[in-house]
Amino acid sequence: MNPSELRSTLALAGIFGLRMLGLFLLLPVFSIHARGLPGGEHALWVGLALGIFNIVQACFYIPLGRLSDRIGRKPVVLWGLSLFIAGALICAAQDDLLWIAVGRGVMGAGAVSAAISAWVADLTREQVRTRAMALVGGSIALSFALSLVIAAPIYRVIGLSGIFVVLAALGVVAMFVTYYLLPSTKPEIKTQQACLQEVFFRPELMRLNVGVFVLHATQVAMFLVVPRLLVQAGLPLASHWQVYLPVVLLSFFLMAPILIFGEKKQQLRTILLLAIILLLAAEVLFTNTASVLSIAIALLIYFVGFNLLEALQPSLVSRFAKESKGTALGVYNTTQSIGLFTGAVIGGWLMDSHGDLSVFVMGAILLLCWLIIAWSMRELPAKVVDSKDLTAKT
Repeated sequence: MNPSELRSTLALAGIFGLRMLGLFLLLPVFSIHARGLPGGEHALWVGLALGIFNIVQACFYIPLGRLSDRIGRKPVVLWGLSLFIAGALICAAQDDLLWIAVGRGVMGAGAVSAAISAWVADLTREQVRTRAMALVGGSIALSFALSLVIAAPIYRVIGLSGIFVVLAALGVVAMFVTYYLLPSTKPEIKTQQACLQEVFFRPELMRLNVGVFVLHATQVAMFLVVPRLLVQAGLPLASHWQVYLPVVLLSFFLMAPILIFGEKKQQLRTILLLAIILLLAAEVLFTNTASVLSIAIALLIYFVGFNLLEALQPSLVSRFAKESKGTALGVYNTTQSIGLFTGAVIGGWLMDSHGDLSVFVMGAILLLCWLIIAWSMRELPAKVVDSKDLTAKT
């Protein structure tokens, strides 16, 4: 990437990661804090207060993604960040389960992930877009790992309200970065935009939407069980970050050469299939893990595949829907949120009714179905060669 592309991608990855941090940072501490709140004795209410972020996001991804195609990315992202800040301040002001749920809903209404992904596609050439999407997708894994490390210490020092104040402050910083550092992009030409129905039912995009649903449904279901496996293996909950953080960081070093090879050789379809196979292998390994080391190895395999897919899939969506990137990525991110919610519900039900290992069996079955669906993917559209590159070569 050239300096402009790298600067813009890192800024957008930071904004994307901030939103995911707003989701992940509460996971290690919220259920404990909620026990002391009115209604906190009911797990259903606690789960709804935590999960409403994703439910509301799913409702707004498509409208805001499509709006970003019409009026440009920057106004939509600024509006979404303002809602993120307002929701965080509502949560910080009231230590009450109902008001926290309201605030989380407002935070989720600023669903700008689709607009951010489309903005990355706008500001990068196709030759480097997958690497740019890898940085943005990697912010999800880094946000997850970071939340596991810092959530408990921050909670002990400043409490849950303090965490929301920190998120609001980071949101203000993100708004300044968006307004002053990121270039504006022209709206998509209206006459060339595909209608929502066409975008939704386009076979290539449907295949990718199925993929992101399975990816995140199996992810959230898996992490209902993995902490239990680590505790059973003798690693206390407070020390789990010692496994998660090295595994996530090492997975980036391992996936980078695979991704670069796939781009240079134009074998992204092969890399996508390989990543699904890695996820499938990890699910199978989890069914027979008894030590911290074996769990760490399975997690490493999983995160290599996960990070590859987080980079590849949004990039492919932007290439299959050049005329309506915001709309297509809105559908994609909506499916992602539905997958997160569905995985949590079905995973919890399986744990209660059939035991922990049934979650991995379900994950393996879903991933095998995805592999079969993805296998029929047609050849990817050829990359557009940048005219400046051709001029430089001649």
